[in-house]
Amino acid sequence: MRGMVTAGQLGFMRGAQTMPAPRKYPLELRERAVRMYRTAEPKPVIRRMAEDLGVHHEALRNWIRQAEADAGGRDDLLTTEEKEELAQLRREVREAKLVRRGCPPADQ
Repeated sequence: MRGMVTAGQLGFMRGAQTMPAPRKYPLELRERAVRMYRTAEPKPVIRRMAEDLGVHHEALRNWIRQAEADAGGRDDLLTTEEKEELAQLRREVREAKLVRRGCPPADQ
């Protein structure tokens, strides 16, 4: 019926947990690629290195940038730990807003 809300939609509106998308590239490949780039002298062209590894060049560039941020080499990006903390805080704020409106959190 039109205008009816299903139980699935209600769960979605309450912020039901969803599974993250699967990673396209294995974590081991990411770590190996970053390690190869960081230890290479002179530094390889990212686009060429990505082609050799069979990954998209922007994916490799992002992995390298994130590794630099995690190592303290970049001030313009959040570290992985900071990103995880921010995501957790955003979840808590979203749940607090739902409770304030009278909707219980999704995990109850």
